[in-house]
Amino acid sequence: MQNFVFDNKTKIIFGKDQEQVVGEESVVYGKKLLLHYGGGSIKESGLYDSVLNSLKEQGIEVIELGGVKPNPRVTLVREGVELCKKHDIDFILSVGGGSVIDSAKAIAAGAKYEGDVWDFFTGEAVVEDCLPTGVVLTIPAAGSESSAGTVVTNENGDYKRAFGHITLRPQFAILNPELTYTLPAYQTAAGVTDMMAHILERYFTNEKNVELTDRLCEATLRTIINNAHTVLEDPTNYAARAEIMWSGTIAHNDLLNTGRIGDWGSHDIEHELSGIYDITHGAGLAIIFPAWMKYVYKHDIHLFAQFANRVWGVEIDLNNPEKTALAGIKKTEEFFSSIGMPVTLREENIDDDHFEEMARKATERGPLGNFIKLYEEDVYNIYQLAK
Repeated sequence: MQNFVFDNKTKIIFGKDQEQVVGEESVVYGKKLLLHYGGGSIKESGLYDSVLNSLKEQGIEVIELGGVKPNPRVTLVREGVELCKKHDIDFILSVGGGSVIDSAKAIAAGAKYEGDVWDFFTGEAVVEDCLPTGVVLTIPAAGSESSAGTVVTNENGDYKRAFGHITLRPQFAILNPELTYTLPAYQTAAGVTDMMAHILERYFTNEKNVELTDRLCEATLRTIINNAHTVLEDPTNYAARAEIMWSGTIAHNDLLNTGRIGDWGSHDIEHELSGIYDITHGAGLAIIFPAWMKYVYKHDIHLFAQFANRVWGVEIDLNNPEKTALAGIKKTEEFFSSIGMPVTLREENIDDDHFEEMARKATERGPLGNFIKLYEEDVYNIYQLAK
């Protein structure tokens, strides 16, 4: 087991009607707030009015910036940075899913930086200070509500890049499963895939003797799997929605990363898909992750057999553990397909026109992953397996 420091400052406020306390939680950080959100769904649902009323009850001055798109754009982030500087903003509140939260985090970092915010994503700058942020979560998926990372797309060159820093963790996150009732089935399924991928990135490690985090990963995966079809078939099932929502947070708050070194190659490979094709991140991961598994499983057949057994209930074939490992990969692919996710690039009408470009861009700063180091040729081969 690796040495580790687990430090997650995000206060989780979970349950029915908890969005009503957002004003009380926000005013602690100042009286001037940037309210950041996506499209019109929060206004149609009444959440926008509820949040605004709560903020105004605390005497908070609100500056608004909507328009966040899936795979959030650095153009809007730059606009947010300018607003924060112009209005001397104290705090940023994001109301939405991972794209809104990631955009808010990037704005928070850029607001305290004199250069261009994209410098953080290229590694040319490191965060030294940022504005505090808070979250009202509407889409359980990315886990950004208590993570230390952000992912943004630069339309100039179709680059999708990430960076992280402990100061980016939100001060609080309000999670009311009722706010997810009206999510389209596709968005719910993509969220399920996203959170599962966050766990799998951590699960496939070269670190030995990490049984507790192995078991925590497996339990969280089983919880997601057990409840995914329920929320798709019965969207207002509070109990199932609550399990999914909490699992999404646990999947990416770094608890499941303690004592181990995760991989993250699949995420980097998928970011190139999203950058060029603007595909939903969860859908892209449903395509890439099984392909990655097929490419690397021989590196540790025992771990893949353990995954198949503990997560999918596949009986271990002691005489042929490779058979067990492959069965687990197949079960993973079948599950993604069963909840309506694509598992091949063909299903998304993506051909091989950009495979070489994506492989080159993915590895231009060095090889990907930790389980096995992936170079340009490896990434290209994984795209081929995903066809």
